[in-house]
Amino acid sequence: MTRAAASLVLVLVLVALSSTFTKYVPKSGQRIPQSLSRGWGDQLNWAQTYEEALSLSRSTNKPLMVLFLLEDCSQCDALKQAMAHFDEIQRILDEDFVVLNVMQETVDQNLSPDGQYVPRIIFVDPSMTVRDDIIGRYSNRLYGYEAADMNVLLDNMKKAKKLLKVSAVSCRTTPTSTHSLPESTAAEV
Repeated sequence: MTRAAASLVLVLVLVALSSTFTKYVPKSGQRIPQSLSRGWGDQLNWAQTYEEALSLSRSTNKPLMVLFLLEDCSQCDALKQAMAHFDEIQRILDEDFVVLNVMQETVDQNLSPDGQYVPRIIFVDPSMTVRDDIIGRYSNRLYGYEAADMNVLLDNMKKAKKLLKVSAVSCRTTPTSTHSLPESTAAEV
């Protein structure tokens, strides 16, 4: 009887783990992974450049999520693994966001309002406004996230979607607590 109970517990744990770590599959079906994903979400459609991402954000009226990372960064790798296996984040990114990952640092201060560090995630709305009111949980690196912060990131993604809807309804394009990017900035990044 003890063996049967232990086997049952093991099976339940494996089922729970497998449902936690399932790969997101879009409604339209499996996609061919893009090299631009760099493992952050192989089923997502990634923008190639900041200019393209801003254009897509404006044309689709979706917020842009920009990930700043480095190739040989252990914190970036841990965040990548956590984010790529968090099904709800992958679904929301696919359906409601334009996504871009940036491997080189930018000279635009609007994209690094509190410094240049990785991993860093910022949200930009379709009016080209960097949302400096959507931050992570760290006071010394406001836009930093770690692998354990997936629920914080998920909440911030929902906040970015909600703020987009509120600003579209009120016709406010530049809230006072954000940074607007000049048109020429998109080409420089």
